[in-house]
Amino acid sequence: MKVIASSLRKGAVVDLEGKLYVVLSAENIHPGKGTPVTQLNMRRISDGVKISERYRTTEQVERAIVDDRNYTFLYQDGDGFHFMNPETYDQVTASTDIIGDAAPYLTDGVTVTLSTHEGLPIAIELPRLATFEVVDTEPAVKNQTASSSYKPAMLSNGLRTMVPPYIATGTRIVILTEDGSYQERAKD
Repeated sequence: MKVIASSLRKGAVVDLEGKLYVVLSAENIHPGKGTPVTQLNMRRISDGVKISERYRTTEQVERAIVDDRNYTFLYQDGDGFHFMNPETYDQVTASTDIIGDAAPYLTDGVTVTLSTHEGLPIAIELPRLATFEVVDTEPAVKNQTASSSYKPAMLSNGLRTMVPPYIATGTRIVILTEDGSYQERAKD
């Protein structure tokens, strides 16, 4: 679908010479003399290479149709990460390149938002919070609960994070998936 370059905004996906790019920033520049232009900073989805392009505001760019849907994570094998659409039961496989740093947060049955283009996954969005069990941490030191110090802990998904001193091995905690930081004790 062709669109005018000046209508593109952050997050739009465009198709340039058969490769998909996500728009990181779009700026319309109107010089006092001359033709107005649109400056697009983009990142290629396949390998993360960043590029910067300028278009006259009336030039047309091929916009890719991206479908964002909720998928349930099933399992991981040599082919990649397998997800199922809970409405149609269709399955898709995302490569390790697409999943990237999100891999440790994918547990059985977790619901994620997958962006697909022509049936192929191109991006993943995790839920904001995830719950994991602390499998290893130092024992609590007496009279240290009042201080704001944190101690390292190993989680059941293999990640390390810093937790308050009163958290013991076996405790289930809620962490922020953006950076893996401790949020609270799980309420279950």
